[in-house]
Amino acid sequence: MNQYPLWKNLLILGIVLTGLVLALPNIFSQDPSIEVAAVRGGHVTEATAGEIRAALEAAQVPVKRIDTLAGGKLLLRFASSGDQLHAEEAIENTLSDRYRSALTLSADLPRWVRALGLRPMNLGLDLRGGIYVLIDVDMDAALDQSLERYVEDIRTQLRDAKVRYVTVGREKGRVVVKFAEVASRDAGEKVIAKEFRDLKMQTLEQDGEFLVTVSQTPAQQKQIQDFALQQNITTLRNRVNALGVAEPIIARQGDRRIVVQLPGAQDPGRLKEILGATATLEYRLVDTEHSAADAEAGRAAVGSRLYKTREGQPVLLKRRVIATGDQITDASSGFDSQSGTPMVSVSLDAPGGRRMREMTTENVGKPMAVVFIENRTTTKQVDGKPVKRTEKVEEVISVATIREPFGRRFQTTGLDSADEAHNLALLLRSGALAAPIQIVEERTVGPSLGQDNIDKGVRSVVVGFLLVCAFMGVYYRVFGMIANLVLLANVVLLVAILSAIQATLTLPGIAGILLTVGMAVDANVLIYERIREELRNGNSVQAAIYTGYDKAMATIIDSNVTTMIAAVVLFSFGTGPVKGFAITLFFGILTSMFTAVIGSRAIVNLMYGHRRLTSLPI
Repeated sequence: MNQYPLWKNLLILGIVLTGLVLALPNIFSQDPSIEVAAVRGGHVTEATAGEIRAALEAAQVPVKRIDTLAGGKLLLRFASSGDQLHAEEAIENTLSDRYRSALTLSADLPRWVRALGLRPMNLGLDLRGGIYVLIDVDMDAALDQSLERYVEDIRTQLRDAKVRYVTVGREKGRVVVKFAEVASRDAGEKVIAKEFRDLKMQTLEQDGEFLVTVSQTPAQQKQIQDFALQQNITTLRNRVNALGVAEPIIARQGDRRIVVQLPGAQDPGRLKEILGATATLEYRLVDTEHSAADAEAGRAAVGSRLYKTREGQPVLLKRRVIATGDQITDASSGFDSQSGTPMVSVSLDAPGGRRMREMTTENVGKPMAVVFIENRTTTKQVDGKPVKRTEKVEEVISVATIREPFGRRFQTTGLDSADEAHNLALLLRSGALAAPIQIVEERTVGPSLGQDNIDKGVRSVVVGFLLVCAFMGVYYRVFGMIANLVLLANVVLLVAILSAIQATLTLPGIAGILLTVGMAVDANVLIYERIREELRNGNSVQAAIYTGYDKAMATIIDSNVTTMIAAVVLFSFGTGPVKGFAITLFFGILTSMFTAVIGSRAIVNLMYGHRRLTSLPI
């Protein structure tokens, strides 16, 4: 009656041991660390690592260990925050602007734990310390930019259709086209209506001029604003990744704001530089008729300009721009179907596509270059001291030959590797901000305050756990100790799940764990009280155990399911801290149902299921 088959006992034991292994990384300490990464998809070489080691030795900064991370990064570990800050200064004075370093914290895991791919829970801003930034996106500017594109498109369409107009301009959130006569206005209206069917049009007569106004519908404006917000999020995420900060949180807040949280980051100045930087792209033809060497010597041809690649090689490009980054609607990386080499597939908007087709038709077999333009903050040594300057950097990131005429969609080949193609696609897709941004709020949480929060949070969980264990042990005796054992297993499994899904633990999350500890014993209390009632009614010990677990199951499920529904609602509609609480509460309920019902019954069955008893220590 009260015995599990062997396979079920082994399954329960296996689940608990697996949870113990997954939760194990969380017991190891966090080291003050510095991540060193190359800018825009490069790799840190052995020579770079040697320069760093030499710089640290010269500055007499002891380093605990240097690890090589995926993606061509180095992680330098230190024994204290003081060593970390001194090392950061030495590294900045040593490395060139092609590398970036970032302060962070990293768990000091043994090699065998890392070999198993185990990782601890991510710690939120309030526990780990770091930077919080709230960014406002200028939605009015996004709408103005879209209208400006319509202005150029309408001018081109009217010229192609040979329709005479007076002016085409922007006025009060709409495009206004002025004609000198009714016939021209009617002809122009037909051309505009044919090309821009999704826009709202209106014909007017004002001060002897005949007007056609073109405006966007509310649905179109909403779509443009959403696209601008998502594009900025993608762009900011790629920029933040250059900091090397682990687990950055970049999320939308409302209709026009973006929240950026960088746990472990300790340099708000560098974050502002990266977030506020502007970047764009240009497609230009390579000038094959003149020499780049002559241009380097100061004899550049008229209509051409000298650029350099990321490797420092000179490239002479024509000044006439074919297309710019704000005309790119999509980009993805892959492999060319014919040659099998890495490539990037690019999509342009209508005006950019027409311009690209014209230029490529006239220049088949000639090379075309992609120029990346950015306002970059660099550090240079002036009189032995590091001085930061903001300068405009223009560099050629790709040169490829035009195989055949193309328009809106085309492929860029000639790339060195799949990583290069992937990084180029990221640049093309999100190299520029879709709308201007403004930092409206900034907070920095120091690592000492975060550690204090961790200490207090862990202390509250431990004290709460011990008080619950003391009560259960006194009130339910041996069965209370069984409840304490499964309660410990419950905490282990909850931490294991949060580590496995790489959830971010915050102070509200710790509150959720503490609440789970209190709620987890509810199921055992219901079961044990039912067993006591059955014993008082004169039932046998085995029947009381069976009935206690069987009859209390419906009540346990009802109470926990309703709480799980509340957790789901909190996660669906809450913000970051509320979501952290909801996640720990949700998974805490799942683990408590497993341990309190199945786990405790397995232990009770092993201890009392095969014995003839007249009483229970409950």
